Amino acid sequence: MPKDAPLNSSAAPAENLGPRRRVSGMQAKLHHWAAADPGRRFDDLFNLVCDPATLLVAFERVAGNRGARTAGVDGLTVADVEREIGFPGFLDDVRHALKTGQFRPLPGRERAIPKPGGSGKVRRLGIPTVTDRVVQAALKLVLEPIFEADFEPVSYGFRPLRRAHDAIAEIHYYGTHGYRWVLDADIEACFDSIDHTALLGRVRARVKDKRVVGLVKAFCKAGVLTETGQDQTTMTGTPQGGILSPLLANIALSALDEALMEPWKPGGTMSTRGRRAHRRRYRRPNWRIVRYADDFVVLVDSTGDGASDDVARLREEITDILRPLGLRLSPAKTQIVHMSEGFDFLGFHIQWRRKRGSNRWYVYTFIAQRPLRQLKDKIRALTNRTSQQAPRAVLVRLNQIMRGWVAYFRHAVCKTTLKALDHFVWRRVSSWWMVLHRWNWTDLRRRFTDRDGRWRRLSADGIELFATVSMPVTRYRYRGNTIPTPWSLNHA
Repeated sequence: MPKDAPLNSSAAPAENLGPRRRVSGMQAKLHHWAAADPGRRFDDLFNLVCDPATLLVAFERVAGNRGARTAGVDGLTVADVEREIGFPGFLDDVRHALKTGQFRPLPGRERAIPKPGGSGKVRRLGIPTVTDRVVQAALKLVLEPIFEADFEPVSYGFRPLRRAHDAIAEIHYYGTHGYRWVLDADIEACFDSIDHTALLGRVRARVKDKRVVGLVKAFCKAGVLTETGQDQTTMTGTPQGGILSPLLANIALSALDEALMEPWKPGGTMSTRGRRAHRRRYRRPNWRIVRYADDFVVLVDSTGDGASDDVARLREEITDILRPLGLRLSPAKTQIVHMSEGFDFLGFHIQWRRKRGSNRWYVYTFIAQRPLRQLKDKIRALTNRTSQQAPRAVLVRLNQIMRGWVAYFRHAVCKTTLKALDHFVWRRVSSWWMVLHRWNWTDLRRRFTDRDGRWRRLSADGIELFATVSMPVTRYRYRGNTIPTPWSLNHA
């Protein structure tokens, strides 16, 4: 495709194309041009952000999110907008404000949610208004395909067609191939600490359109309205809680990916299997980063007494890479471990250990203890023995929670864990029902055993308790560098 072709051109007349198809075609072109010319800076993107098709698709995505029922500082939800204004008129107003330069993002409404793990800490989100969410979604539709062409394949968080299981599979793959020293790292307050100057500098490296860069800067500086009613400015960080925040964080953190993966590029010191073997022969470490948002591990292939020192030096290099971005590693959550000790990542516990009954060692992926404790806490809260909730409603909610949890962890070595979990849930539900209905053990057995004395699943009003062991446990297939983008799938 010619480099100077108009961005909004298409093979068919615009009126014959649906908004989604038009936007998908636009994204495919942007991604193709960005991949073909890594040094290209894109101009005239503002018209794409303001395009009626882009805004319509952005509104559909905002309306389809669970957060559509949550209001920003203006008190309006998506339902309010559709009822009071109507989305065609609403989108016309948004487009007019953008075109005339009158658009100014409002502060996000602060909402504190507890962090997982029972630490007592909270994560403070800034909930944007519906208008700001739509503009952020439109910006993401235009910017994402451009920056996706630059992102390294070792990053898996908040990227299309990528998931946490791909990150775990990559750790499993390289751990099996000798990368068994691990820098398990976490960036402290990443979303709140990213330096705006460094972030916007990376955006400008690809985006020449000053109006688009100005919109990104405006969202970064929008601030939050605290729960006490104070308007708090944001001098650093991305608009956490907004649609654009994960993309901006990935743009900033791609500097870390690029620096650590530079030796893997063609001509680099780790670019071929022979060069990596040569480094091992002379006791020089090879490394590979696997990142999911602000959590990442660096797998190091190093042997001998100085292996941990090699990882420590690599940690210092990473500290120097993150410093210009305004970021630093969390001392409490960053550690150097050997894979034989095991470490937790994205809810999984990964460990290199001897196979039972043999002298062979393998990398195993288990369910970590923390997500198991969190699940049990939810089950305990739903099955409190003094609860007067309807058994059917509780079973529906329990089944929803457990199905989603097991669907995430079913690629781990977990059959024994799931059996124990089923026994735990059965005891919790049966004990609660015995108190609720004033049953004794004989009553319970009479209701939930068949004529042969075999136990049936606990049920209430036609809803059976989900058995986690019924979910098939399978190995997740490692995809490596073969993960496609949605635009290459649709426009191959």
